[in-house]
Order: sequence, then C-alpha cells, then structure tokens
Amino acid sequence: MSFQLHTDVARIDDLAQLVGLRHKHFIFTLQAGARFESHRGILQHDDLIGQPWGTQVFSHNGSPFFLLQPSLADLLTELPRTTQIMYPKDIGFILVTMGIGPGHKVMEAGTGSGSMTTALAYAVGPSGQVISYEIKPDVQNLARKNLTRFGLVSRVDFKLRDIQEGFDETNADSFFLDVPNPYDYAVQVRAALQPGGHLCCLLPTFNQVEKTLYSLRRENFAFIEVCEILLRYYQAEPTKLRPTDRMVAHTGFLVFARRIEPSQDPRGRELAEEIGA
Repeated sequence: MSFQLHTDVARIDDLAQLVGLRHKHFIFTLQAGARFESHRGILQHDDLIGQPWGTQVFSHNGSPFFLLQPSLADLLTELPRTTQIMYPKDIGFILVTMGIGPGHKVMEAGTGSGSMTTALAYAVGPSGQVISYEIKPDVQNLARKNLTRFGLVSRVDFKLRDIQEGFDETNADSFFLDVPNPYDYAVQVRAALQPGGHLCCLLPTFNQVEKTLYSLRRENFAFIEVCEILLRYYQAEPTKLRPTDRMVAHTGFLVFARRIEPSQDPRGRELAEEIGA
C-alpha cells in the first residue's frame, strides 16, 4: 500500500478516500477483487481502480461518493490511536518553523500513535531520516503499523528506550520533544542536536512551559518562542459566509528554541541577552 500524491488515476495498493453525503468519508487500500462495504452500500474495488481521482461513483444502492486521494491531514485525523494525536494546524506550523524538508535528519521523542512521525517521514522524503524514541512497546507497535500502512515506515528508525539515558544520535537537524516533562531532558536533546539545530516542544499547560523555559536557557538554547495556533473555519457559502459553530482552539503551547554556542567575549553580551541566551 502507498500514499501517493502524484498520480492521476486510482491504482492497486493506493490509499483511497470515498467522501459521501454530510462529508462522511472512508479511507482504505485499493485491492483487486476486494469490495468496500458500508451502511451506504457496496462498491467493488475493481470498479474504482483506473478511475481518475475526483470521479463521482455510486454504491450498489445508488448512494453517491467522490473518489479522492486522502490528504496528509485526512490520514492524520483518521489515524488509529491510543494516545492524543496532534492536529494538522500544529504540525504544519512546526514543519515550516523548523525548516524540515527532504534529506533532513530529524529526531523525535514520544512517538505516541505516530501522527507527528508520519508528517516528519513524509516531509524528509526518501533521502531523509526520522529517529523516533518511545518508552511504551504497545504504543510504538501501533505507530509502526500506522507508518507501514502509509508506506513510510522505511524512513523511520524506531527506538524503545527511556530517554533519560540519552540518545544514540548526534548532529540532528531538528528535534521534536513530545513528553510531559521536556525540562528534564534539555541536556540530552542538546547533545543530539547539531549546533544551531531546532527544537520544538508541545505542552498543554503554563506550568510546563515555565519550567521548560528555565531549562532551555540554562542549557544554552536561545531564540526561544512560545505560541499557540487557533484555527477557525467558515461556512463556504457566498450568500451566508460566517464562522462555523465550532473551532479548533487551544490544543497546546508550542515552544521553539535553537541550540547556540555562546561566547564569553563581552562584546556579545547585549546580543546574548536580547536572544535569551
């Protein structure tokens, strides 16, 4: 199975999405001879394979669907999980802010169900590498299954360990630290990052952020920023454009920082203070 965004027609082993009335949608892998069944009827996979993406199709009882490629956001939202997943609104901002792209070496601690791992693996491309640490075997196994389903597992090195022991890797371009107490691991993360490397933490409460800020400054991280991302959708109707009744508000605080190599030269004192070093 594969998550392809550069094909014009549905193919065997592609992940496909059927979107029906009231935006009810289903994601599955196309297989020769298989069939899709739901309360809205049955569709044969063979009738879908070879169809251009965006085609309208109908089940055996006439229920309408559109055949689409699932977006990365669709996959992350529907991810099988046992832990709280991250939202696309946060993931996208993290990827851009840390400049993660093809060929990068990215580390993660706190794999969870693999939503951020999936996004990182997609972003670094075939030439990049994601190293993801997790302490719970059952959680890591689920994440591995999710990455396998999306055809991205070859880009990820899963490691089972208490990160208090430190990390095997050094010179990582970026590090995403998704644990409740990141302030306890600033030393270990600094050792794993290359000079100038990016760090991001996701935290739900002010108290955790406060402790993390003290820890980052103590361990020579700077350019520290704290933000949250609020997302509001609007009804896409020209005659009644207005906000929808629900919005994705606070999901966590994002803390960004970069590893720096401070100088004892007094000429740099003002700049060091300005960037929080």
